[in-house]
Amino acid sequence: MPGKLKVKIVAGRHLPVMDRASDLTDAFVEVKFGNTTFKTDVYLKSLNPQWNSEWFKFEVDDEDLQDEPLQITVLDHDTYSANDAIGKVYIDIDPLLYSEAATVISGWFPIYDTIHGIRGEINVVVKVDLFNDLNRFRQSSCGVKFFCTTSIPKCYRAVVIHGFVEELVVNEDPEYQWIDRIRTPRASNEARQRLISLMSGELQRKIGLKVLEMRGNAVVGYLQCFDLEGESGLVVRAIGTACTLDKLSSPAAFLPACNSPSKEMKESPLVHPPSHGCRSTHNSPIHTATGSRLTQNFSVSVPTLIYTGMGSGSGGKEGGPFKALLRQQTQSALEQREFPFLTLTAFPPGLLVHVGGVVSARSVKLLDRIHNPDEPETRDAWWAEIRQEIKSHAKALGCHAVVGYSESTSICEEVCILSASGTAAVLNPRFLQEGTVEGSLEQRIEENLPVGCGFCHIPYDELNMPFPAHLTYCYNCRKQKVPDVLFTTIDLPTDAVVVGKGCLIQARLCRLKKKAQAEANATAISNLLPFMEYEVHTQLMNKLKLKGMNALFGLRLQITVGENMLTGLASATGVYLAALPTPGGIQIAGKTPNDGSYEQHISHMQKRINDTIAKNKELYEINPPEVSEEIIGSPIPEPRQRSRLLRSQSESSDEVTELDLSHGKKDAFVLEIDDTDAMEDVHSLLTDVPPPSGFYSCNTEIMPGINNWTSEIQMFTSVRVVRLSSLNLTNQALNKNFNGLCENLLKSLYFKLRSMTPCCLCHVNFTVSLPEDELIQVTVTAVAITFDKNQALQTTKAHAEKTLQRASTDNDELLQFPLELCSDSLPAPAFPATKAVTVEKASPMGDGNFRNRSAPPCASSTVGVVKMTPLSFIPGAKITKYLGIINMFFIRETTSLREEGGVSGFLHAFIAEVFAMVRAHVAALGGNAVVSYIMKQCVFMENPSKNQAQCLINVSGDAVVFVRESDLEAMSTQQSAVNCQTSCPGEVTT
Repeated sequence: MPGKLKVKIVAGRHLPVMDRASDLTDAFVEVKFGNTTFKTDVYLKSLNPQWNSEWFKFEVDDEDLQDEPLQITVLDHDTYSANDAIGKVYIDIDPLLYSEAATVISGWFPIYDTIHGIRGEINVVVKVDLFNDLNRFRQSSCGVKFFCTTSIPKCYRAVVIHGFVEELVVNEDPEYQWIDRIRTPRASNEARQRLISLMSGELQRKIGLKVLEMRGNAVVGYLQCFDLEGESGLVVRAIGTACTLDKLSSPAAFLPACNSPSKEMKESPLVHPPSHGCRSTHNSPIHTATGSRLTQNFSVSVPTLIYTGMGSGSGGKEGGPFKALLRQQTQSALEQREFPFLTLTAFPPGLLVHVGGVVSARSVKLLDRIHNPDEPETRDAWWAEIRQEIKSHAKALGCHAVVGYSESTSICEEVCILSASGTAAVLNPRFLQEGTVEGSLEQRIEENLPVGCGFCHIPYDELNMPFPAHLTYCYNCRKQKVPDVLFTTIDLPTDAVVVGKGCLIQARLCRLKKKAQAEANATAISNLLPFMEYEVHTQLMNKLKLKGMNALFGLRLQITVGENMLTGLASATGVYLAALPTPGGIQIAGKTPNDGSYEQHISHMQKRINDTIAKNKELYEINPPEVSEEIIGSPIPEPRQRSRLLRSQSESSDEVTELDLSHGKKDAFVLEIDDTDAMEDVHSLLTDVPPPSGFYSCNTEIMPGINNWTSEIQMFTSVRVVRLSSLNLTNQALNKNFNGLCENLLKSLYFKLRSMTPCCLCHVNFTVSLPEDELIQVTVTAVAITFDKNQALQTTKAHAEKTLQRASTDNDELLQFPLELCSDSLPAPAFPATKAVTVEKASPMGDGNFRNRSAPPCASSTVGVVKMTPLSFIPGAKITKYLGIINMFFIRETTSLREEGGVSGFLHAFIAEVFAMVRAHVAALGGNAVVSYIMKQCVFMENPSKNQAQCLINVSGDAVVFVRESDLEAMSTQQSAVNCQTSCPGEVTT
């Protein structure tokens, strides 16, 4: 599909002074696309030049339009010396290639320099004319839409969910090429930025080709990451879920319904039965890692399975034949298609049948130089091995799919840790392939799955469980078995029955390791990983019990490797699911010496734990109705029966009986205290301080228990860098410092946002990196949303009554309890200079620079600055159009770190500039918001002795157009008035 790209340079403003004699600039512009370059005339002696150039036309193939960015360079003309660079602008052309996309990119773009930052603005107009090309051998994927959101976009409906798509491209890193020794830092950074832009476009095009092969038209949950492997090279990889989407054209779809995001999500479009199957997306077999000198694989399922109780489905008094038929139909469907990995975390109604629990796998690799960038088989084989491990764990849980799937890496010198995690699940096969389920069975699926608890039912056979667990009958429907605890990586289903409120639960762990090289280093890391995984899940279980809750959603576990330490950070949102049994308390036990003071100390700690559990239940309003033991039924089969079912030929009955770790419903969760480390763990449990009054936090999009959001939101990004002392550093001291770093970061956010109370911090995303020896960097991105306290108090009683009425019946709506809040009105603080960087309304320019030029009048009248949020929705508004994804990579370097305010000032200014450039690109597309925003990478490197620093940031999101619900109401009122006037033209009022 050949096309014509047209570019016009209009004007510039606020350019820097380049000629010290006249305090002015002789500016001109170079416009480059591919190998073709155009230049404007030199505008002499002005900081606000008016070029008004002719249209520069590039005749290119659509493959180049997808791969290449439009590169605009602003320079200062010098007669007797080389022209001085002012800055550059990279414009992605891909948003103009959709059939429903914008037809023009027009606006003011910040001129960015990797050394000096933003240096003025330039007004550019870009147009694309495409010609139809029916060549089936074409290498472009124009027309495939990409979405960063991990749910079906709001103004679309899913026709078919095809499955998993993945791709990666590799190349040499310009930072480590021989020419980098003789070129300037600016030239090196620009070469790196340009290469990453090219690789990003090529990767997106290849993903789109796979989607077209599967007969899809969109990628949802698109996640693109950069692996900076140093001298080994540069890897850009991406995963997503291929779908066929239809645009909702009904005007009623955009009428305001409610401010509640949860209710808005309950109205999400249904997935229609698909019209065709899907093809395998992995076109390379699983090879051996030929490019690596050492491979250490480590896959985790046992610690996860022990603690999650994973659950959903079979083995009850009723529904047995139905479950067997559903499983049989599912297996026949899977024989014809690829094992589905879905990056979605929220699902259309009816797609998610059962949840099995978290499955994860990790692998330690030793990097080697990329010899041929055109053949990335080694990296492909690595990820294929990881996915195969995940697949085997999911099958062991009786599941045929993995949802909420994500992949990540952590690299330190030559060692790379590959991590993948997701939630094993059973999906309704009629959503995945045509003809696998008959119509009569479809009705039985809907009839036999209780609303609000069906996803909790275990999918595996309770008589042949892959791990010991405590099972009881569902507290909601009392028909199927459920586990006592459930861990997942997905968002809370919209129809889930929740008692009380949720909260953010974090597990943090640091472990020292000896400095080593190559194979010895990789072996040491491989030996540490299983124990770290086990301890992190132990912390999660302990804190979950301490909160009085029984389920975790949105679980994200990050393992980071450094030169002399490993860190683990797990974040999740804890809730109390009404379908699961009430968690028991926490009991301290162990081998204690015959010392009265020691026993008294243990009893004192036990009392503190019991008091903390009681306070948390009161704080989060966890008051489930009591259900008698007779109604629930027998929790598990008899021990002898389990032993007979689980025993193999080489095992004796005594050995298997010892594996029975089940306990009664009221039994406590036992903490063994046998050394000082265990005592430290108990102390860390009790030192976790809840958020201040008026604040709530979660790492999912919607906070369970709050459904009365207002339209006031504020996104923020905070970065904190701490250098540890190397003197007498132990694991206990390291853990204490790491815990203090994360806790203080959260406290500073609460303090700075206290004027917004009552509010909730949603989608809290922590990222930990170890850029240098003894240096820890923590980055957090979240959005603060306020809610109506008065409405919350009025609805609490009604929700409580509904829950009590439905305690013994199937539930068909989401029941949640808002808490009473106290708002403290305090004066605005004057913040001291710290290494924490909080960017709220980060923009170094005026609001007028980012006003929407082509959005509807109703939107531009109420929104002056482009909104940014990590959520997939905007409270109090309706998204009417998706304009494409924003995927940007920036490098910033300085040789005057102290003069720029140190680490805090440097990072704050850089993140503010990133926000400004993202807003400018969205406004130029005609959008007024960025949703599903995420800062995927923030790599900071510092050399204090040379007063130097460098930072790399990668951000992405969906550019959208939204309209306030109040504006929609006004528009509908005006339309009805106009219709009334046109229907009565002869009526005269006197």
